Amino acid sequence: MSSITPDLIARNRLTQSEYDKIVSLLGREPSPTELGIFGVMWSEHCSYKSSKIHLKKLPTRSKLVLQGPGENAGIIDIGGGYCIAFKIESHNHPSFIEPFQGAATGVGGILRDIFTMGARPIAVMDALRFGSLDAPRTKSIVKGVVSGISHYGNCFGVPTIGGETVFEPCYNGNPLVNVFALGVAKHGDIFYGRATGIGNPVIYVGAKTGRDGIQGASMASEEFNAESSSKRPNVQVGDPFMEKLLLEACLEAMKTGAIVGIQDMGAAGLTCSTCEMGSRAETGVEIDLKYVPQRETGMTAYEMMLSESQERMLLVAEKGREDEVFAVFKKWGLDAVTIGTVTDDGLLRVKHNGEVMAELSNRALADEAPIYDRPHNAKPYRANAPFDAPDFAPSADVQADLIRLLGSPDLCSKRWIWEQYDHTVRTNTVQGPGSDAAIVRIKETGTSVAMSLDGNGRYCLLDPREGVKLIIAECCRNLSVVGAEPVAATNNLNFGNPERPEIMAQLVEAVEGMSEACTFFETPITGGNVSLYNETLGEGIFPSPVMGIVGLLPTAVPVPMEFPKAGLQVLLIGGLRIDENLQRFGGTQYAKNILNTIWGLPPALDMDYEKRVQTAIREIARAGVAASAHDLGDGGLGVALAECSFGGVGAKIELNANVRADLLLFAESPSRVIVATSDAKAVQAIAQKHGVECLRLGETMRERLQIRNGASTLVDASIAELKCPWSTALESSLAS
Repeated sequence: MSSITPDLIARNRLTQSEYDKIVSLLGREPSPTELGIFGVMWSEHCSYKSSKIHLKKLPTRSKLVLQGPGENAGIIDIGGGYCIAFKIESHNHPSFIEPFQGAATGVGGILRDIFTMGARPIAVMDALRFGSLDAPRTKSIVKGVVSGISHYGNCFGVPTIGGETVFEPCYNGNPLVNVFALGVAKHGDIFYGRATGIGNPVIYVGAKTGRDGIQGASMASEEFNAESSSKRPNVQVGDPFMEKLLLEACLEAMKTGAIVGIQDMGAAGLTCSTCEMGSRAETGVEIDLKYVPQRETGMTAYEMMLSESQERMLLVAEKGREDEVFAVFKKWGLDAVTIGTVTDDGLLRVKHNGEVMAELSNRALADEAPIYDRPHNAKPYRANAPFDAPDFAPSADVQADLIRLLGSPDLCSKRWIWEQYDHTVRTNTVQGPGSDAAIVRIKETGTSVAMSLDGNGRYCLLDPREGVKLIIAECCRNLSVVGAEPVAATNNLNFGNPERPEIMAQLVEAVEGMSEACTFFETPITGGNVSLYNETLGEGIFPSPVMGIVGLLPTAVPVPMEFPKAGLQVLLIGGLRIDENLQRFGGTQYAKNILNTIWGLPPALDMDYEKRVQTAIREIARAGVAASAHDLGDGGLGVALAECSFGGVGAKIELNANVRADLLLFAESPSRVIVATSDAKAVQAIAQKHGVECLRLGETMRERLQIRNGASTLVDASIAELKCPWSTALESSLAS
């Protein structure tokens, strides 16, 4: 009687057709251990089987790209013989089940992706999506996730220098935790996850293997249901102090020259690291599990191969130089033991208790998972959002609306979150949380790298293709505001169940829009992550692509966001650009928070004009003629002017636009940047050179923000009146 039953196939998250393909590849029935190995490697999380054919549409090359998709992190050249490695990863499902450990190990995993490339991590950012603050579990999830991120990052010693946080009901049962990390290395110090050199030893280093995280990759590849809380054993447990030791030991061992390949044991643990390293090098890997350091007794081959215990790496060393590697790890108090060798047969061979428990093709596991061209001939799902604008009267009190918006969960200060993070450790941070873009200095080259992280699920719900273009435009604009030139990107594609055509349509539209925008803005995708099945009890999240984009700047002289003093001219680069078509107003924060609805289309984007605005503001920033600069994003002109005023200096703004006041202040048209300057002529000349409008708005003044439109006073408030709800809203909500 066969030991492989339909129930066992289902428990390994494989379909019957996938099982049939396994039998065909092997020419026999798999063992239970082999079935488990296939289950994790062919999971959505590891194989990208629903998205791979579409990801090929993305641009991945430029003159700066040294390593694109396919490795643990992307790498670009930053000059002076140095490069940066960066990537974004999700830990969404684990963060719902066990918020603290789910978020903490998400940080740990992306940090290992960076230093396995030979780069020292120097910065982290996070994009967080939570449910409504009045939903039953949201507050505990927020506190757990933020505590997990701060615990791991602070203990490891890497600064968390920025990010974004959004609250929407669609995330009530499925929060998103996306972590973006960046490290720096010399060109000659780059390492790859390849098991090269027949006969070379395969060495296990780091923490001992336990039963935590078994089938974590498979768990991340399915929807949540009423029994999801029982999956806590699938969530890994992290130890940031151990990871810090592992970082230092790995970087030191790399300098010996004895290591020829290295990969972290992340999703799918030992299984993923062995077969992927073998497949990339077109070699085999043979291991004997009796040598694997274990912290629990009686572990089976299935458990050891599928465990996702944290802080572990797999190395391939040059034969005869093992002792050099062992000496380094002994110095740092870490396990390091040879568990196998590189072979010439292309197979992953796993021995345990004197038996061969698995003998599988590395290529079949890592590169030959089923690829699905899932149906997507449906309209992207809009969650009942109508297309036509509702009939709503112009606001009778836009000042009250502005105050309400400033205290809304998405727009209020996130200081309560980022003050828990050490954002200055290692002394590289030039500009940290609360800014349009974060900046870290690269001490070795005397230059700086700016990082921006952005997403907008509301825009993508209304039009995934146009929504993701707006995300990329804003990311690049944020970098340009601080004087950085956008050069490369990483993405995290968070979507619902791809087996539903309307959800698959969202994904395809978003990828194709991303391809178009990244090509236009010259920011190739060097890697990223796809997170699907973000649904609970059949309710999917908004389509939530998140972009992390890096920019280079020659010197680190940050342009502040807040007005620094009174008496400066306030200019709007790009012009008002108010679209009076109410259909374009339905994805705004005003529609969400004041009108309590969503409809229509996202704001219209002219990519050519946007690029010229970015070029102009970048030149303005680098010329030193901007005393402050801030792009207009969520909340529009009114919110941006308030944010510029929170340092204590406001402005007297005089507009003359024949536009209803709510659209004038709260439309979210892109391609606009507020600049305060003492040299308006220089700023205007640069704007004119690049063919973009430069509108004079007014002048900065102390302690108040006044906005007039013709004869009407729209806003006349003290900065304290505006800042109080903005600065206290989140902490008050979490405390209640």
